[in-house]
Amino acid sequence: MEIREQLNRQRVKHIISSYQLGGSEANGFNLYLEELMQRYPQPLLELALVETLIDQWLSVPLLRGVEFLAQTHGKLKTWEACPIVSTITPAQFQQLVGLDPTPIFGSAELPPVSPIMHPL
Repeated sequence: MEIREQLNRQRVKHIISSYQLGGSEANGFNLYLEELMQRYPQPLLELALVETLIDQWLSVPLLRGVEFLAQTHGKLKTWEACPIVSTITPAQFQQLVGLDPTPIFGSAELPPVSPIMHPL
């Protein structure tokens, strides 16, 4: 496994552990999560996890485990059929999970006004 793939997996696992989303059925949850990580690009999966987390905050107790991943998977399936519309900004993403939002949202930096030239 390449270092980039390991880092991406760590980002997903950070989101899961930060909000204790694993639930009580660890084996089923881990198998389902592995399936999602194999099927979808990591940035898309991260965004879907956070969007699902936001959707579930109004539920008490917070949905966890396989049910949480099923909701996340439903969101990913919806995004396959129609454009992805995120309800959060890059800054909100960073505040919620403490991760750099650049892999998900891209760089917010504007290109330089004039081309960068080599020093004389």
